[in-house]
Amino acid sequence: MRLRRLRAVTCYWHEGDFVVHAYPDRAPMALHPSAAEILGAFETWTTAAQAATALGHLTPAAVDKAVTTLVECGLLVEEGGAEADQDDRLTRAWGPWAPEAAFFHYSTRDASFEPASSELRAELVKDGRPALFTEYPAADRVLLPRLPAPELSAPLEAVLYRRRTHRAFTAEPVALSVVAALLSVVFGPADFIDADEYGALIRRTSPGGGARQELDAYLAAPNIAGLAPGLFHYNTREHSLELLSEGFSHQEAARLCAHQEGVDQAAFLIFVVAAWERMRVKYRHPRAYRVSLLNAGHLGQTFALAATALGLGPFQSAAFDDTAVEKQLRLDGITRSALYVLAAGHPRHEPAAPAGLPAFRRATLR
Repeated sequence: MRLRRLRAVTCYWHEGDFVVHAYPDRAPMALHPSAAEILGAFETWTTAAQAATALGHLTPAAVDKAVTTLVECGLLVEEGGAEADQDDRLTRAWGPWAPEAAFFHYSTRDASFEPASSELRAELVKDGRPALFTEYPAADRVLLPRLPAPELSAPLEAVLYRRRTHRAFTAEPVALSVVAALLSVVFGPADFIDADEYGALIRRTSPGGGARQELDAYLAAPNIAGLAPGLFHYNTREHSLELLSEGFSHQEAARLCAHQEGVDQAAFLIFVVAAWERMRVKYRHPRAYRVSLLNAGHLGQTFALAATALGLGPFQSAAFDDTAVEKQLRLDGITRSALYVLAAGHPRHEPAAPAGLPAFRRATLR
C-alpha cells in the first residue's frame, strides 16, 4: 500500500502545542513535532518501508507505528482512495490561492454562533474597552464644512446605472466641500443606536457586523482644492481631518499602490484601516475577520455610489503595499491594518465600447 501526505494541511505552534490542521473538514490536532518529518517522507506516493529507509535514524517499528497513527488521523491517504481524490481536487481548485486563502476559508467554516456570555457582556462595558472613535488629539486639524450636498439626492436608479470604475482623471482638483460630503456620508455616523448594556453604538449608511465600526478612513490628498497636500485621518466624531504628515504627491500614490493605472491621476485616495480591537473585543472567533473584509466591501460600494452621485469617478482596489502604506500612515500593522484603498477624481469621459459580436465570440458563455 502506497501512501501520500495530504496537500491540504497546515502546521503551526499554538499555546505550546505543535498543531496539524488538515482541511477542508478535519479538526486541528496536537501531535509530536516529529510528525512533520514523517509526513515529509510521504511527499510522493511511498510505502512505509520506503519511508523507513529514508528516515534512517528511526527504527522501522517506530515508523510503522507513526504511519498507523497518521493514517488514522487522516493525514496520510491511500493511493486511489476517495480521500486522496478529494485532496487532489481541492488542491487543483484552489491553485495559486493555496495554502493561505484555502486554509483561512476552510478553517473558519461552520463556526458555532452563540450569544455573548454574561462575562463577555461585562467586558464589553467595563473601563478600558475600545473607544467608539479613533482620534489623534495632538494633531493639527481641518474642521470640515457641514454643507448639504444636493447631488446626493439623485435618484438611486440613475446612480446605480451611472456607476463605473474610472481609471483616467483630469487635472482639475476636487473641492474640499465635495470630499467632506463624501467622507461624511460614507464614514460618518448616520445616527447612534441604543445597544442596551453596550451603550450607544454608531450606525453608518453601510451595514457593519454588530455595529462595531472597526473601519477608519485615512485620506491621502494630492489634489484637493482648499487643502494642502498631505496625509490625514478622518475624525468621524468631529468631522475633521487630522494631519499626519504634510505633502503627498501622485508619485507617492503610485508607489504605494503598485503603480496601477489611474492612481497617479486620482485627486485623492482613502485607505480603509481596521482597528481590530473594536471587532475582536466582541467577536472572538477568527471568522470575524471575514466580517471585517465584508464590511470594507460595503463601505467601498457606498463610496462608489456616493462619489458617482457627486459627479466624481471612483475606483476601488486591494493592490497596495501593505507595509509601505502602514508605515506612511504611522500604523503598527498589528492593532491597525490597511485593508482597502478607495480613490476618485474628475473623470475623463471615455466610455467603454459596448460589447458586440466579436467580444462575445471571445467570451466563455457556457
